[in-house]
Amino acid sequence: MRTIIISTMLLLATVFANGQSVYTKTFGNTKDKPIIFLHGGPGYNCANFEATTAQQFADKGFYVIVYDRRGEGRSKDPNTQFTFQETFNDLNAIYQQYGLVKSTLIGHSFGGIVATLFAEKYPEKIQSIILVGAPIYLQETLKTIVSNSKTIYQTKNDNINLNYIAMLENMDKNSLEYCSYSLMHAMQNGFYSPKNPTEEAKIIYSKFKSDTLLTKYASQMDYQATQGFYKNEKYTTINLTTNIKNLQANNIKIYGLYGKDDGLYSTNQVKEIQNLLGETNMKYLDNCSHYVFIDQQSQFIDAIETWTK
Repeated sequence: MRTIIISTMLLLATVFANGQSVYTKTFGNTKDKPIIFLHGGPGYNCANFEATTAQQFADKGFYVIVYDRRGEGRSKDPNTQFTFQETFNDLNAIYQQYGLVKSTLIGHSFGGIVATLFAEKYPEKIQSIILVGAPIYLQETLKTIVSNSKTIYQTKNDNINLNYIAMLENMDKNSLEYCSYSLMHAMQNGFYSPKNPTEEAKIIYSKFKSDTLLTKYASQMDYQATQGFYKNEKYTTINLTTNIKNLQANNIKIYGLYGKDDGLYSTNQVKEIQNLLGETNMKYLDNCSHYVFIDQQSQFIDAIETWTK
């Protein structure tokens, strides 16, 4: 376990491990049920959840901790190793600092991979895991993105982008380049946004965009993290199916929240995830894409309240 020092101002805190800082922020009463949010990436940060949803959870009786992984977002560290074990060490430091014995982990996208692997190594620290738009097998997600994008370009007779798709189809599917270019097409084609956002979501997005500082952080990506995790962990090849079954065998509760407008996942993929987690442990939400905690915030919070009773 790392030795850490914490300096606190209001709800902001900086956890220091081995002389380097990890940005954290807490919401709510320390006596309430703890939740730690693990953001997507590699290379992103917790700003969107921090700004839109963390306080709403605290208002429902949860003690919420958000943080940016080492070397990502506001946790700058030029010596970051970008390994899962380094991430686990920082999570253990957060548990220690905030006096947590067990916690629910909300893992969004890549954060779901981190949450699952951490839980497998430290099951005694897990109350439950909530997978939010998280890939179980990233290769299937990338395949879905390429297929969906190809259909869109064919419909539009977009020969330029069809040529790019043809290049992708001939690339090494395990490579970082294949992953990165696929995700670029997902973004280009609006796979991360709901087709018909709810009025609630419109208000939340509008309010979030008015916070220019957090919006700035949320839109930034640290490519060193992407390259580092690929180099050290080959995360594009990870398949969590066995890991999840192992956790279930150890009576770890695992739940899933996914959006029907999330272009990263086909309906068949979602069915497979539902079969893996169990029908009552899965929500597949209308008018909702990758950012489930914004697109359907009320349903998101209600589901987690129910699952963590």
